[in-house]
Amino acid sequence: MSDFLLELRSEEIPARMQVGARAELEKLFRREMDAAGVETGDVTVWSTPRRLALIARDLPDATKAVSEEAKGPPEGAPDQAIDGFCRKNGVTRDQLEVRDVKGRATYFAVIEKPGRAVRELLADAIPAIIRDFSWPKSMRWGEASLSTESLRWVRPLSGIVALLGNDVVECEVHGVTSGAVTLGHRFHHSGDITIGNAEDYAMKLRAGHVVVDHEERQDTIRQLASEAARTAGLTLVEDEGLVVENAGLTEWPVPLLGRFERDYLDVPPEVIQLTARVNQKYFVCEDSDGKLANAFVCTANIESTDCGSAIVDGNRKVLAARLSDARFFWDVDRKHTLADHAKGLERITFHEKLGTVADKVERVAKLARWLVEEGIVKDADPDMAEQAAQLCKADLVTEMVGEFPELQGLMGGYYARAEGLPVEVADAIRDHYKPAGQGDEVPTAPVTVAVSLADKLDTLISFFAIDAKPTGSKDPFALRRAVLGAISLIQENGLRLRLRDAITNSHPDEFLGGTPIAISEDDGAFRPLSDSEKLDIRRNRREETSDSLLEFFADRLKVQQREAGVRHDLIDAVFGLGGEDDLVRLLSRVKALQSFMGTEDGANLLAGYKRAANILKKEDWGSEPAHTGDEDPMENVDDPDMRAVYAAATEDRTQKTLSYTPEAAEKALIDALDAAEPKAANAIEAEDFAAAMSALASLRAPIDAFFEEVTVNADEENKRHARLDLLARFRAAVHNVADFSRIEG
Repeated sequence: MSDFLLELRSEEIPARMQVGARAELEKLFRREMDAAGVETGDVTVWSTPRRLALIARDLPDATKAVSEEAKGPPEGAPDQAIDGFCRKNGVTRDQLEVRDVKGRATYFAVIEKPGRAVRELLADAIPAIIRDFSWPKSMRWGEASLSTESLRWVRPLSGIVALLGNDVVECEVHGVTSGAVTLGHRFHHSGDITIGNAEDYAMKLRAGHVVVDHEERQDTIRQLASEAARTAGLTLVEDEGLVVENAGLTEWPVPLLGRFERDYLDVPPEVIQLTARVNQKYFVCEDSDGKLANAFVCTANIESTDCGSAIVDGNRKVLAARLSDARFFWDVDRKHTLADHAKGLERITFHEKLGTVADKVERVAKLARWLVEEGIVKDADPDMAEQAAQLCKADLVTEMVGEFPELQGLMGGYYARAEGLPVEVADAIRDHYKPAGQGDEVPTAPVTVAVSLADKLDTLISFFAIDAKPTGSKDPFALRRAVLGAISLIQENGLRLRLRDAITNSHPDEFLGGTPIAISEDDGAFRPLSDSEKLDIRRNRREETSDSLLEFFADRLKVQQREAGVRHDLIDAVFGLGGEDDLVRLLSRVKALQSFMGTEDGANLLAGYKRAANILKKEDWGSEPAHTGDEDPMENVDDPDMRAVYAAATEDRTQKTLSYTPEAAEKALIDALDAAEPKAANAIEAEDFAAAMSALASLRAPIDAFFEEVTVNADEENKRHARLDLLARFRAAVHNVADFSRIEG
């Protein structure tokens, strides 16, 4: 057993590609070994800016000999077929075996494949790994690059170290020959480094000022950067992405702290941090009050004799130039109000079918105001909500956001404060993109909630109106993210929003392709459409869009709730009621249903329901109603006496319509339904869904007894019809709470 070392050395590998390159190297190595029948155990992969390294532990010296069989033609087959079979498998006729296959003598070739030295396998595998390596971007170089068949690599490949145990695995790729020699740090080490085996690889490179383990470099940067800030009385702002990136840029990391002029602190701190991070890969620091300090930490790749003074000074000058640009943008943008900036949105196309960004802003402002005025978003000023919506996209045309698109929204909030706009408006502009993804903060400030929800709803409604829905893995307009953001806002803030109402109030008819003014007759002539026909067309298109969007909400809600442990079929069961588009009420109903279905009563009631539904379906007895629980024929009747008469008649309707004396179990089910139906209806009206489930639970024993003791398909037609009606009534009672036909189990 021996350890194998492979180092692929090249010019600088971009830091952003190194994580993927490590995974690719291990994947291709395992592929080659698996194909050769070599078992691979522990594999370690490292990366630096100038090399990828792989160490595979305990590889065998040779593969095991194997015996393979191949079935050939039967005895008596033409000589050409038998000879061809022999040539294909590398055997002679006298080496063939004859075996019985279903009563017929058939030739078999038994091929003994001897074991092969793993060193030879590796010599073939290394060129294959290099040739098949997939980079996000690659290049050709040298004279060979004139041919499209030449090797492609992320940067010119300059060296290969390949050792199995203490011996070199000899191979050649694109003129580069494998060996045991590598190079150390570009500045701290000159000359070759000869590697003895996998065990001394990391140690010898460390002596050459190269920390080959990327995780060790990351730990060094975390520790020394924090210590540099702490020594200056500051706290380093943690940034794991920056740690990984700096580790990918250095082979011998040396974090150094520097200072920039305090005047730049007048610029918003996020701008300074983004400038330092994106442009220069610097960390920033905070003072004891948690405010951004005029300090940065850069990561050098060398140890200098002046303790890094020259390096820090050079980095400070570069950062100062960047911060000077940022301050210029900040000053220039504040010379105009957000309302002035917003005029520039008329020049930006949101979508060719949806108009400009200014058009979108107008729709969002209208919807945000409606959300507040309807009391859906409470405790918000409608004028503030409308104003914030009108200005929420204005920073898109500012110099700062043009330079740093990541700051959209955030800069609008800063400019609003600088302009003296109300805090609620500034906060809404700043946070209206939230939540931007899973785990992101969900706004709770009323004005912010109104603008954020209006923005997301408008995006969803608009793109669904032009039939630009997500398909498969394609979602070019991030509609899945938008709907999850809208769901989070509704849930977190308990917003009682009917989605169809929102669609009605934010659904311009022109997005539906316009309304035709004439229709073609059978004779080819065109007949003008009447106003009522145009209205019907718009209504139908609006309804189709609403149905499609509600289905999209349901699908995303199922995905979100599945992660929270809620069964998707229970969400289907509630959506299946029809007309339920209040997500807060829907989820409350789903949670109550899930709790109920986890009980013995729930499981047994479901079994009884399915049995009743199957009987009704087999008998083709009525259709399954889709009730919401909200129907009340007397809801518009104010006379209490009339309502009492109706209630009494309803309570006694079953007995009055029966032409026979019901059996005991039949009568018990009738009585149970008489008691449970009003209780469930009242509970649903009060949105006490747990109580509604409790009312249904009272039907469990009666329906079980009914099926046990009563013959539904009685010989007497009047009994059969009455009992089928009773089962239909039971089904309808259950459907007032949820569509149990959609529940699995």
